Amino acid sequence: MTQPSLTLSVLNIELAVCRLQPDASIPEWAFQSTFFSVTRTQDELSIVCSTADIPKGFQTEPGWACLKVQGPLDFSLTGVLHSLTKPLTKANISIFAISSFDTDYIMIKQNELEATITALTQFGHQIQR
Repeated sequence: MTQPSLTLSVLNIELAVCRLQPDASIPEWAFQSTFFSVTRTQDELSIVCSTADIPKGFQTEPGWACLKVQGPLDFSLTGVLHSLTKPLTKANISIFAISSFDTDYIMIKQNELEATITALTQFGHQIQR
């Protein structure tokens, strides 16, 4: 299988992942960020948004940088996340992935951003800052 060569851009925002109870209402602060994602399951309500927008007192994992795959990506395209996770796995870098209708986003800890860019570039991807 040929891996797609992708162009990614670094979003200029520090993100956090926040966990609330599964029956919690979606708080207004979740919508303040220029980038946010809300996922409800039977087990939890997860919110990804700007670290600065989350009030104190919530279970939060802050300090995430985010790379956006330039899209839109066709739904029939295969191997997109694999082509990103393969070099990052070799570099021992963990990701948190979010997909939208048009594209994919990968979040990595901010202190691993430079290593992420190096690993992805060496694999043939292009990174725009």
